[in-house]
Amino acid sequence: MIPVLICALISLSVAENDLDSLYPELEHSRTIYVIENAPRLSVTAEQSKVVSRRGGNATLPCTIHRDESLSPSRKMRIKWTKLTSDYLKEVDVFVAMDFHKRSYGSFHGRVHLQGSSPMDASLVITEITLEDYGRYKCEVIDGLEDGTAVVSLDLEGVIFPYFPRLGRYNLNFYDAERACRDQDAIVASFDQLYEAWRGKMDWCNAGWLSDGTVQYPINTPREPCGGKNTVPGVRNYGLRDKDKNHYDVFCFTSHYKGRFYYLIHPSKLTYDEAVRACQKDGAQIAKVGQMYAAWKLLGYDRCDAGWLADGSVRHYPDLPPPPTRCSPTEAAVRFNGFPDKKHKLYGVYCFKGQN
Repeated sequence: MIPVLICALISLSVAENDLDSLYPELEHSRTIYVIENAPRLSVTAEQSKVVSRRGGNATLPCTIHRDESLSPSRKMRIKWTKLTSDYLKEVDVFVAMDFHKRSYGSFHGRVHLQGSSPMDASLVITEITLEDYGRYKCEVIDGLEDGTAVVSLDLEGVIFPYFPRLGRYNLNFYDAERACRDQDAIVASFDQLYEAWRGKMDWCNAGWLSDGTVQYPINTPREPCGGKNTVPGVRNYGLRDKDKNHYDVFCFTSHYKGRFYYLIHPSKLTYDEAVRACQKDGAQIAKVGQMYAAWKLLGYDRCDAGWLADGSVRHYPDLPPPPTRCSPTEAAVRFNGFPDKKHKLYGVYCFKGQN
């Protein structure tokens, strides 16, 4: 070994001397490359995004690639976590190691590994909820080797702006979360708002998003909405104080299990009468999110103004072109305001859930 090393050093010295004699004006430097072995375990996801709907099922792909030089291991650990919208922490979803398996929190009893082969770490989620929307990380650990992949779970649905009876700009972030939940929805993400903007959503009032930012979508620039000479886009106020700052909110909802309908009644109703009328029909007074889902996802069409659970009165025409007696412009859910609950001027929309 020593003679070989001496020979290599002599050869290197001779080579350097030859370069010096041939190119005396050059300054020489030496670069040493260190080549590490490629990882012996990696994880990939054949799809970066999976689309489903509330109440449906989804399979988040995750495939393990393991070098044959690794000895068989019964202690390979597969862990799925859900990334929060700000990426600051991860929520445990599912862990498996050999025969030991465990699901966590709201995912308990709804998740399992697909397990089509020993190298298949794909996660199956059943009875999907609105809160399941987001990004998931598949992490595989085998001794000193590990690999990760990230998959997004998207939901078919509709985004809508919301403010309560108190009026505009009265919700801090936590109030906004409760307001969306009360209307059968969740606070929308930026990606959902961006897709709605691409779908021509135009709304001048700023609202909370799930990452704690406040934004609003503009397709027709005008003076009250950031300026007439600005370009269309999603206007961004940035991160705001979740306790002290007050805005509206953008909510998101998806398909539901049940029936949304306008209750045929012989007379107009006060709010309290509307609540009782739905109960008498074996239903509940409908929520704003259910109305938007029925309109956008199921093509529901009813021109009559009716009470909803939050005390607002709304109606909508069908998809374009709208009937002129319902809407002078484009098809949309029409907001009639928060009238006095004692006014006997409106019908009611009901919702009958399905188990």
